[in-house]
Order: sequence, then C-alpha cells, then structure tokens
Amino acid sequence: MSNPDQLLVDISAKVESGQSNQMSLTVVVGGAVITGRLAPESVWRERVSEVLKDSDRLGPFADVFAPDRTERRPGRAEPPTYLHFHLARILQGSVGIPETGGMYRVAIRDVSAWTVGDFSYSDQ
Repeated sequence: MSNPDQLLVDISAKVESGQSNQMSLTVVVGGAVITGRLAPESVWRERVSEVLKDSDRLGPFADVFAPDRTERRPGRAEPPTYLHFHLARILQGSVGIPETGGMYRVAIRDVSAWTVGDFSYSDQ
C-alpha cells in the first residue's frame, strides 16, 4: 500500500499514546497473515532487548533495541509508521508460527488488508 491507511495510523497512534495495549489486530503483509496484539514501540523494544540480553550470541544487539532510542523530541508529533506486535503469530495453514507468539514490526504502508481482532486455530 503506497499510501498508509489513515485509520490504521490512528489506531497505532492510540496505542503509542499509551492509552491502550490491548488492541488485537490481524494484518496481511506481502501475502503473509500476521495476527496478535499491538504494543507501544517503547514496550516492544524493551521486550526485544530483554530477550536478546539473555542470548550468548545475540546479546551485543540488545542495546540497539533500547527503549530510550525511541523518545521523540518535544513538539514533534509525527504519525506512527510501524505497527509493533507482541504475542503475534504468522498464520500458515492451520498453524500459528511461533506457537507461543513472537515480536513483529510491520510497516503500516506495507499492510494490504487488516481487521480488528486476532485469529487462532483449533483442531477441536
């Protein structure tokens, strides 16, 4: 999508404002279906950083995701350009990958379709 969906930008801005981190969303990006819950970028970065710190091989990258890198200068009200998913899965057939949910960052301009809510599958 060359022009980001303004409604999706508004939803992301509401999440970024700290007013809610309970918004579940499902998006289609490049043919992949991603479903999960949105988080403010600072929270998303903090969680990714924590996971990387615990890794022997990836620990040095933890600082790249430090939440303080996202602080905006006062007076700059730029609209969000990314969705930050946590507890998210890429849906592949009847399976969600990873089963436990992952952390995904998706450019809003790349979303070709979306719906409120998350999808899960059950074989029962």
